[in-house]
Amino acid sequence: QVQLVESGGGLVQPGGSLRLSCTAFVYSLSRYCMAWFRKAPGKEREGVAAIGGDGATAYSDSVQGRFTISIDNAAQTLNLQMDSLNSEDTAMYYCALRASFLCSGTGLESQGYNWWGQGTQVTVS
Repeated sequence: QVQLVESGGGLVQPGGSLRLSCTAFVYSLSRYCMAWFRKAPGKEREGVAAIGGDGATAYSDSVQGRFTISIDNAAQTLNLQMDSLNSEDTAMYYCALRASFLCSGTGLESQGYNWWGQGTQVTVS
């Protein structure tokens, strides 16, 4: 069983920034495909950013150029730097881990992720 714990969410004004972190209690985080998803009320869950064990990254069109996904191996955290936030970014954000080195396809599809965190709320207002 892998435990994922998100943090860093909160209330931010439009145009502001937030940095989300996901602490993963697993050996060598960089060996896995990991991603951030979000779920807003009334909307489908959306994959926003993914990173594979090879370092390849993928972003949804809605966040491309504004969000950056990264892994801090020393801290065993998956991070999501979010800049130029707008109201459309308001959602519950979840990190997920797939028990594979590479992300299949873009990695932004929720199928195939084995473990999920409980989520952290981001509100842009």
